[in-house]
Order: sequence, then structure tokens, then C-alpha cells
Amino acid sequence: MADNKLPASSGDEVDVVLVGAGIMSATLGVLLKELEPSWSQVMFERLDQPAQESSSPWNNAGTGHSALCELNYTPEKNGKVDVTKAKNINEQFQVSRQLWTSLVENGTLTDPKAFINPVDHTTFAQGPDQVAFMRRRFEALEKEPLFRGQELIEDEARFSEYLPLMAEGRDFSKPVSAIRNPNGTDVNFGALTKQYLAALSDKGTEIRYGHEVTGLKRNGSKWIVTVKNTHTKDVRTLVANFVFVGAGGDALPLLQKARINEIRGFGGFPVSGQWLRCTNEEVIAKHDAKVYGKASVGTPPMSVPHLDTRVIDGQRGLLFGPYAGWNMKFLKKGSNLDLIKSLRPANLPSMMGVGVQEMGLTKYLITEVLKNFDARIESLREYVPNANPDDWELIVAGQRVQVIKPMKAPTFGTLEFGTAVINSWDGTIAGLMGASPGASIAPAVMISLIERCFGKHMGKWAPKLKELVPSYGTKLADDPALFDQVWDASQKALKLER
Repeated sequence: MADNKLPASSGDEVDVVLVGAGIMSATLGVLLKELEPSWSQVMFERLDQPAQESSSPWNNAGTGHSALCELNYTPEKNGKVDVTKAKNINEQFQVSRQLWTSLVENGTLTDPKAFINPVDHTTFAQGPDQVAFMRRRFEALEKEPLFRGQELIEDEARFSEYLPLMAEGRDFSKPVSAIRNPNGTDVNFGALTKQYLAALSDKGTEIRYGHEVTGLKRNGSKWIVTVKNTHTKDVRTLVANFVFVGAGGDALPLLQKARINEIRGFGGFPVSGQWLRCTNEEVIAKHDAKVYGKASVGTPPMSVPHLDTRVIDGQRGLLFGPYAGWNMKFLKKGSNLDLIKSLRPANLPSMMGVGVQEMGLTKYLITEVLKNFDARIESLREYVPNANPDDWELIVAGQRVQVIKPMKAPTFGTLEFGTAVINSWDGTIAGLMGASPGASIAPAVMISLIERCFGKHMGKWAPKLKELVPSYGTKLADDPALFDQVWDASQKALKLER
């Protein structure tokens, strides 16, 4: 029986098991170490390195999502631009900046330039209708403290000066405009994850690569965690007081194995992605912004095109996309049986209902899958009119699993494009599913998870959370003076001054 146990530094029982060595598990692990340093932690990662799925810098756009440029966060209703979602997402990203600032100041994070750099966030409009909407959007956001500093660009000369790569060869008889916000950032979530994990390891967290969690079984108020060594195939178990499933697309199957009622009826719809990556340094040097446009009518939010400046390992890069694809894997390095294995009698109605209701998504995916390289270059030319195919290569991005929520009258399930946290009634297990804005708002999401799962500790932990995140319990949009204070501190600590 002893051979069937997985030794941990604290014995066969640990306080916290973290599944997956990506940004979500790493963020939660760091927060819990700050709040309760004495608790033992073990992290399991099925791959041999950290941050190789959604957290990898080439698997996502690296947009520190703060709703500065994403048009789908500012929908127009009855002629009025609704900025509610944009404000909420910006508030959440400010939590990220504050936490990172505190962790740089206390030495947990050692090199902010490795994971965050200033890059303008810019919104791009084409045609009279979009240009008119852009003015309304600018005016609506101009009133909000968290969106200060933006610039509306409608003049051809200024557009050409600011976005030379997008201006070269453009027919300006079709009106264009842009909203520039100089307060945006590019974030390398892979580098951030690695700094988190280095700090956790130094503080006693065991991180086991090449170990896949294959089973979760309740044992009273605890969990029996079954783990397989992917190299030796040895299978062992340990007992955990709390389990967090931050395994990206694999979160749904693992939560299903845990058999918690809260996951009942949930499904997942996998969507793969591709980017065009620029290989010409001269072209890369002509563009310095993350430019988001408007998705075509009838297409989902994931189809929003963007031309992204990246800063990865000290090198500038340029991406355009995403181009969606489809396969049945829940992870980029997963199995083609993932989708089939996730089907349950309880989630089949929701899955089938979404399939019927989301015909626009189905049509979009079929169109995207059928695109060849030349067709993708034509899409790029809406942004870069003089794009030379020889300057670009097609790369595979990360794999997303969009959340399908259980059927609820009058619908038969709903497809969600955001992030969803699922936890058991007693708070002993939780998992995160979904996609954008995901990694950008990981600290806010994990703090909310801590409140939900560790309520009895919050009286003790709240002051520490307030120290780590000065706006904790308040909204910066309602306190411009506090916003100025934390903004200035983060600009300095994260070395974001230009």
C-alpha cells in the first residue's frame, strides 16, 4: 500500500493541490502562499515544462485585457454605447497590476520587464458607420477615469504618422479612424508564470512535471488525488484538503471526474487558433501597437481581428489573427477523443441546443477552416494593405474550450465566451474554465475564488489582501485619487514609464 502513495514534503496529505502549471494555478498558489505561508502545496503538470498550453506567449495575443481597445466590450444599444463591461474588465486588470506591483516590491517577482511592457492599445474603424460609432465610443469612455489619456485619430496625416504600416498603400477615400490609448501593455504570461513558479518553489511548493492527475475522489471533506507519472506510468495517490483545477481545457473532464453537482450539465466546445507571424524585422519595426478591429456581422467575439505588437524574451514581434480552426482536442497537446469523453447525459441537451442555436459560429468555423494561406493574407491586407506573403508565416496558437452552461428555459444551453469558476458547495474543490480575458484578470478571478472557497479565513486574510491590492473592496472608478496612487506605483515598480 505504501508504494501506492505519492510522497510530499508534509507526508501523504497536503493542504493544497494545484492541477496545471499555467498562469491560473500559479496565481492562486502565490496568493495562498502570501495569505497562509505554512500551508503545504503540490502542483502537478502533465507536460515536462510550465506554461506550454494557453499561457505560452505564442499561444495568445498577450493583450493585457483592460478593455481599452476591444470593441466587443463596448456594445451599442439603442444608439448608446454601453461601457459597463469595459469598466468591469478594466477594474479587474487594475487588480492584476496592483498585485504584480506588490509582488515586485516584496521580491516574489524579480524581473517585470520580462513579462510586461508598455504597448499602445488601439481601436481601428473602417467605413462611415464604424467611424461614427468610434466617435460615440470615444465620447462614452472619455468620461471614465480608468480610460483617461485616449486620443481619437480621424486625420489621414496623423493616422499615417501613428500607424505607418497600416497607412502604406491604403485608399483613404474609405474613411478610417482609430482610438489610441497609450496606457496599454503587452504581457508575456509564460514568463510571468515561470517567475511565479520559481518563487513558489523557493517557498516550499513541490512542482512535479510529467505528472498527470487522472482521478479526483471525495473522501469526506478531503480529496483523494490520483496521479500518473507520464514517463514511468506509475500511479500513486495523495490526500488534499483543497484542490484547484487550473488545467485549461482539461478542467471540464477533471471536474466531471470529481462528480461535484456544480459541474453537472456543463459542456465544452473546443476551438483551435492560428496566427500569421511576421518574419521581417523591418516590417515589425514599422508597427508599435495592439490594434483591434470590429468583427464581421454575425461572427463570434473570438473572430475579432487584431494586429499585435509583442515583446517576448526581449524581442519585438508582430502577429495578426486569430484564424479559428476546429478539432476535438481540449488541449493543444491533447487527444482527439477529448470532446467525446466529455459528453454526459446531463450535458447532451445543452451541447445539442447550442449546436442548433449557434449556426453563425458553425458557419464561421467552416469558413475559417477552409481558408488557405492566400485567403488569410487577404484578411491581413485589410490592416496592412501592402502585406507581402513572404514576410509572414502561419503558426498554431492555443486551444480554447468555450464554456457551455446548462440548459435553462427558454434556451437549451448557452455558449459563454468569458471565464467561469466552478466550485463545490463546501469550497474544497474549484476549477476554472473558459477563455478571454482569462489570464489578464487572473488575480481578480483567483481572489474571488478565495472568497468563495475560504470564507472562514477572510477575516484574517482581508488585511493582507488589502496590502497586496490596495483597491481591494472598492472600485477605482469611484475613487480617482486612489487610482492615481496605485497607477503611479505600478508604473514605477513595473518599469512601464516610456
